[in-house]
Amino acid sequence: MSNSTDTSTEQRIVVLGAGYAGLSAAKGAGRHRPVTLVAPEARLLHRVRQHETAAGHGRDWPAIGELARGRRIEHRRARAVELDLAGRKVLLDDGTSLGYDTLVNALGSRTAWHDVPGAAEHAYPAERAAELHRRLHEADRPGTLAVVGGGATGIELATELAEAHPRWRVRIVAAGQVGGWFSARARTHIRQVMDRLGVTVHEDATVAEVTPAGLRTTAGPIDADVTVWAASMEPHPLAAEAGLAVDDRGRALVDDLLRSVSHPDVHVIGDAAAVTVPGTGTLRMGCATALPQGQYLGKLLDGRTAKPFTYRYVVQCLSLGRRDGLLQLVHGDDSMRPTVLTGTAGRLAKAAIVTGVLSTLK
Repeated sequence: MSNSTDTSTEQRIVVLGAGYAGLSAAKGAGRHRPVTLVAPEARLLHRVRQHETAAGHGRDWPAIGELARGRRIEHRRARAVELDLAGRKVLLDDGTSLGYDTLVNALGSRTAWHDVPGAAEHAYPAERAAELHRRLHEADRPGTLAVVGGGATGIELATELAEAHPRWRVRIVAAGQVGGWFSARARTHIRQVMDRLGVTVHEDATVAEVTPAGLRTTAGPIDADVTVWAASMEPHPLAAEAGLAVDDRGRALVDDLLRSVSHPDVHVIGDAAAVTVPGTGTLRMGCATALPQGQYLGKLLDGRTAKPFTYRYVVQCLSLGRRDGLLQLVHGDDSMRPTVLTGTAGRLAKAAIVTGVLSTLK
């Protein structure tokens, strides 16, 4: 952690959240300005590698203090619980508050349970990846594991866990088609990998209830000794609770400088924001969009740019266990191109991208 002495003439910048968006924004703004970074974690969570943690391949990622070295950043290990927009204050879970001139909400997203009975009680979300690893590692005998969700997180968890625990019967359960947004070639490869790893695929099966014994779905019951929930994510509720203008998903509406359209002294970035870029559309949640938003905002707050935020998609990628991967080229609006890298080439490309994310934050 690098300390700095704030003065009454310097702008008070408070950044909430030390994920990809928040940390990169704090580092950019903290080059020349004092920044208070509010996050309870001591270390970077590196969310795009939680499937590795679940499979026992995870490790401790860099400390936030180490990543903030050389910047005018004070890391406040606390959690924001309320925003006083009129008073320009953030209330923290330790009972204190922080005043601000400029606030950056980068609190991101969390697992959405969608009010499915038993899901929160009986399923492991990706946020509990380390706990899931212990549960599988310490089990008296192998059983059946169901991963709910046919999106990127669900696919990566199902393949990683099936490879790491070959004696477990792994199933992936999706309300639609597993990887249904990918090109036909990419979808075919995902199914081939799952077949090779012994993953049973249940598609068009919406989960209606989670019990200790498994799932009740629209396609019938599915037995499971352990359930992993990766159905979807929802934005952190603090923006909506505070009264910021939000969309129907609860993401804060922002302008082309990533400022709240209702409260321009508050910037919102990453999964907590509904960022719409002309020619690209409203950006999806994920590291690929959060990191560039944070980098841009850091420059804006540091006075190194005054231009609107722009963004174009290039690729989508997946890990498919330790030996396989997928890199799908996309158009700037995130629609699929025909080119796909799979196998070792896909795995190496995905690994390079993920390594690049960490390097960018150092």
